[in-house]
Amino acid sequence: MNGLERLSLNQITTKGWSLEEAVRGCVEAGIPAIGLWRDKVAEIGTARAAALVREAGLAVSSLCRGGFLTAQGEQGTREAIEDNRRALEEAAELGTDTLVMVVGGLPGESRDLVGARARVAELLAELAPYAGELGVRLAIEPLHPMFCADRAVVSTLGQALDLAEQHPADQVGVVVDSYHIWWDPQLSEQIARAGERIASYQVCDWTLPLPADALLGRGHVGDGCIDFGSLGALVADAGYTGWIEVEIFNQTVWDTPGEQTLRTMAERHRAHVAVG
Repeated sequence: MNGLERLSLNQITTKGWSLEEAVRGCVEAGIPAIGLWRDKVAEIGTARAAALVREAGLAVSSLCRGGFLTAQGEQGTREAIEDNRRALEEAAELGTDTLVMVVGGLPGESRDLVGARARVAELLAELAPYAGELGVRLAIEPLHPMFCADRAVVSTLGQALDLAEQHPADQVGVVVDSYHIWWDPQLSEQIARAGERIASYQVCDWTLPLPADALLGRGHVGDGCIDFGSLGALVADAGYTGWIEVEIFNQTVWDTPGEQTLRTMAERHRAHVAVG
């Protein structure tokens, strides 16, 4: 037991690494799982990526990402469905049961937030049965409200659960991402409500000051203002026992040698996140 039994590297945290480098880094650091990104998988092909991870003895905690379901028009809708079906197939081939879904922001110059959310619900209804056939869950990730316009019209865990609960729990779940939901005044109630629908628990910290590109404002666990002891307890009390992914978008972290980033991840996981 090294305290890292549930730790997973979300591949974006070492953005500069190829998939081969990320897999090797995890093995050398004693990190047992990896969350893959579709662009990195595409560089070498799904079959080769699956074999590489499998032969290294790593688990695949999730695949990022599907979603972007808010496109307008028949063609946009068809393309979104087709892309997400491919993503589900890739997830199944890679050996993960979790496809992270970033649902999409307002399309084009639209200001119709209600309509965009309705399209998300409609397309989830089309995709959920296929996800069930493949044994992969669509994991809806609520994003912080500052990303509502361009990335995700689902901003709270409660909104994500309202969508997920329209489908069987093995088809549609939710992502608990510390960066996006730590501020929510209903957080404890909504995590308890989520229960078995928690498909992924992703961690990084909220650091200040925010950079000009707010997307890159994530830091290592322990560098910001999130209470991971309390958050982790809520997730555990809800019954989640799965992987804990470290997902960091941060230019300084990306510029740091990957081996150093993984050492910091492991140290912070033991200090702030690991329980039991």
